Amino acid sequence: MKKLCKGLAVFASAGALALTGAASAMPAVNSDSVAHAAVDDCNDDWLHAVGSRLYDKNGNEVWLTGANWFGMNCIEYSPHYLYAGDIDDILEEVADRGINVIRFPISTELILSWMNGTPYQISSGGMQAVYNPPVDQDDGNGGVVKAGTYGNLNKDFVEADGKTLITSDKGFDIILQKCKDYGIKAFIDIHSPHADNSGHNYNLWYGKETADGTMVTTDIWIETLVWIAEKYKNDDTLLGFDLKNEPHGKGPEGEKAAKWDGSTDENNWAYAATRCAEAILDVNPNALIFVEGVEQSLSGAQAGDYWGIADRRDNSPYIGAWWGGNFRGAREYPIVPKQGTSQIVYSPHDYGPSVYAQTWFDKDFTTQTLLDDYWYDTWAYINAEDIAPELIGEWGGHMDGAENQKWMTLLRDYMIENHINHTFWCLNTNSGDTGGLWANLSCGQQRGSTNITWAEDKYALFEESLWQTLKTGKYIGLDHQKPLGINNTGLSLTEFYESYAYTEGSNLDGGTILTGNEPKPTPAPTEPKPTPAPTTKPAEPTTAPGSKVTLWGDTNKSGEIEVADAIAIMSNVVNADLYPLDDVSSANADVYQNGDGLSVSDAVSIQKYITRIISELPESYL
Repeated sequence: MKKLCKGLAVFASAGALALTGAASAMPAVNSDSVAHAAVDDCNDDWLHAVGSRLYDKNGNEVWLTGANWFGMNCIEYSPHYLYAGDIDDILEEVADRGINVIRFPISTELILSWMNGTPYQISSGGMQAVYNPPVDQDDGNGGVVKAGTYGNLNKDFVEADGKTLITSDKGFDIILQKCKDYGIKAFIDIHSPHADNSGHNYNLWYGKETADGTMVTTDIWIETLVWIAEKYKNDDTLLGFDLKNEPHGKGPEGEKAAKWDGSTDENNWAYAATRCAEAILDVNPNALIFVEGVEQSLSGAQAGDYWGIADRRDNSPYIGAWWGGNFRGAREYPIVPKQGTSQIVYSPHDYGPSVYAQTWFDKDFTTQTLLDDYWYDTWAYINAEDIAPELIGEWGGHMDGAENQKWMTLLRDYMIENHINHTFWCLNTNSGDTGGLWANLSCGQQRGSTNITWAEDKYALFEESLWQTLKTGKYIGLDHQKPLGINNTGLSLTEFYESYAYTEGSNLDGGTILTGNEPKPTPAPTEPKPTPAPTTKPAEPTTAPGSKVTLWGDTNKSGEIEVADAIAIMSNVVNADLYPLDDVSSANADVYQNGDGLSVSDAVSIQKYITRIISELPESYL
């Protein structure tokens, strides 16, 4: 949720990416049988990063366009509004309205209860669930009262007696299965260490006690995420993990505030996030790792300034941002797990003036002024310079017909034009400083009785940023087999790439129709140009093994080391049959642990050379 604050990943541009238009090898889905399509249990929907974009297993680009649904982070231990609606009714409508991924806030405390075998029970204040009678009964007149006649609402969340709520771990299993049923993907967000409806106000990922007095430490935070990652490693409904919601705190708070630097201090978010990412990827190398920013960074205003120094009225040592929005430190200290960066997604949060009157709103702001005054150096450079994908994990606000609505429109359009993933805050009506996409929910005692009143003006603004085809407006899901929704409003990935991508295309990049292997058109960037990468030949090591090497890193044999070389490696790693490399290309590309064959790490090394993190290739030998 929100905030009041003062104010590398790898790879290359997909504009010239051969992967982009790769035709899927999956069979086409018959759109006439959408409602009867089987649930996808193939575990084939995992995603990976190349440059600033995300791709499926076939090298087809995807776009995560979704919303937040909070509640599991709170003391009810289930998504809010299941006390006013049925899970199937809600998810069916959410999917039919084009939301292809849901970010579920949760607490470390709740996952810890699951891991320890003492799962918290879903609170009756958080969910209305009944199945009455629980079994067929004699009506006393020779007839039968069918099970569920009097009550059939969220029935999967009650025990055999038809009224006792199940434990929260079982509830989450059911929620994921229901998401799968409707073609929706999900990821969790560690919203706070402890279960607390206001837990988002706490700065760090450690240092709070649970209800039983257990102190959540950095090690416990990592251990619980590893546990849940391993539990769901064969269920691609849960695509990934947002490691911590909005690490924040102001510089003068010192060790009580999250910082981003090169230290191994416990409050260094970059160090903690890298440790956690590595531990998760050890058990599930396919999971996406969403890493948020911090609140403040050191400004470099004066020599000798340090984290914890008192603020100054003039020439401040700190640069502020939204909670979770500051990635200035990532330029010098990117998140680079030992497994490489193909699963890393940076996830800023951004809000408008109705949440807080930041200085960059103190003018007749435009997209360009927002880029100049705040967005670019704080987070947008990551996408603009093809360092890594981004997902705006939270954005949204009230429809005021004025400045806040203007800001939402500008950010929405920027995300559409620059292929930035996002999850809107939020579905819930009970977010005090933003409101929700829902205006009201009510239901009777039967599935099918849920009435969702959508905030239609807000949804209309948001809806344009959902991934959809250009002419027919079909919403595009992230599952290869299961279309998004059940009422013929959505498509599976397979159906989109086989039947729509080369005809009407989609709204990605502001409008993209694939022709052969090239996307078109790619709009000209409005942001500042990145510094050109070096193209000169690196020094050849005198001990270079293998006579086939012509230029270390030159995978495509262009005579230069460029981002396309990293892309060629990733293409080959994803599908060697479709993107083969000859002996010279393979020899040139083997720049990390030279001699052990090609992997994501070789692409990382090339990108590190291009961005001057290392000065020569190969990076190492076996």
